[in-house]
Amino acid sequence: MQRTVLIGCGRISHKHIEAFARNAARMQLVALCDPLLHRAQAKAKEYLEAMVAVRAIASVSSAAPPRVYADYRQMLEELKPDMATIATESGYHPRIAIDCLNAGAHVICEKPIALSTKDADAMIAVAKARGRKLALCFQNRFNAPVQKARRALEAGRFGKLLHGMIQVRWNRNEGYYSQAPWRGTWALDGGTLMNQCTHGIDLLQWMMGEDAVRVQAATRRFSRPIEAEDFGAAIIEFASGAVGIVEGTACVYPTNLNETLSLFGTKGTVVIGGLATNKLETWRFADAEEYGDTEDKVLDSHAKNPPSVYGYGHGDLFADVLDSIETGSELLVSGERGRKALEIILAIYKAQKTGLPVELPCEYSTTEMAESYSLPGLGG
Repeated sequence: MQRTVLIGCGRISHKHIEAFARNAARMQLVALCDPLLHRAQAKAKEYLEAMVAVRAIASVSSAAPPRVYADYRQMLEELKPDMATIATESGYHPRIAIDCLNAGAHVICEKPIALSTKDADAMIAVAKARGRKLALCFQNRFNAPVQKARRALEAGRFGKLLHGMIQVRWNRNEGYYSQAPWRGTWALDGGTLMNQCTHGIDLLQWMMGEDAVRVQAATRRFSRPIEAEDFGAAIIEFASGAVGIVEGTACVYPTNLNETLSLFGTKGTVVIGGLATNKLETWRFADAEEYGDTEDKVLDSHAKNPPSVYGYGHGDLFADVLDSIETGSELLVSGERGRKALEIILAIYKAQKTGLPVELPCEYSTTEMAESYSLPGLGG
């Protein structure tokens, strides 16, 4: 049983609460931490309610709630947890993760891993030195259609991959940014590519071979009241010669439209769409008859969108980390793998700022993006 703590009780924390409850036989939430103590208290109650819902406890009134803290360092010192999940502002991920790892805890960190390649490398190095697991919340890798496409890829059914595309067409209005002033800042967040599109960019590079070598890009701040971009487009070249295309925006009117991953090979085509790469829309393979999975058999016309863009994958991701701790199996989304999407996004930023293609590996940070530079938009 992994004694676990949650650090950060904001917008995404409810998905961690759900994941704790789903894996209640293998992990126990012993404490929550947030500088705003009332948020931690509210999440402690939410956790007990989730445990009742999965019948892990009989009733809220019969169970002792997790402890709450405003200072995560005090929490680590007093409780010495086995695991910590981090759901704070992105810019704080490195320091908190390193402190947790040094305290002996495995870490599950929300995306992105960090806002600089240097910080990501430091997190990975400490995890290795301490013999702890460092996992990233790229939960969309666990979406059923994504897993199905990945199995086809590993079986060689696409033939030679030619190109792929990720489209993230969402809406984040002014209310979203004003609700939490750190959003959209270079110091703590980055823009649409780093926050909303990082999941899709991870999926794209994972499917295309995880070996990006060159990036060209254009980003804009069209209409949102933020420092960073609310729109980005990029071309990613891979070592195989295949090409990836990225389109990401927070400016879709009036609400979220879709997040769609498209993969095109010499012997196969797959499109996974829906609100958050959750719905199989195209499935065409040269060997479909042999596998018995022709398109008319596998497409589900009744597939529904998840209630939010966060999807359903956190529970499976947490289970994967628990499996890795218990059996030594490889993490599906390790720190090293989480770094790859970060590096691509930072290369996109650098390409925008310099106006030149950027070769990978690329060492960069959002802080460097912010120095003496203003993003273009409509009207200059």
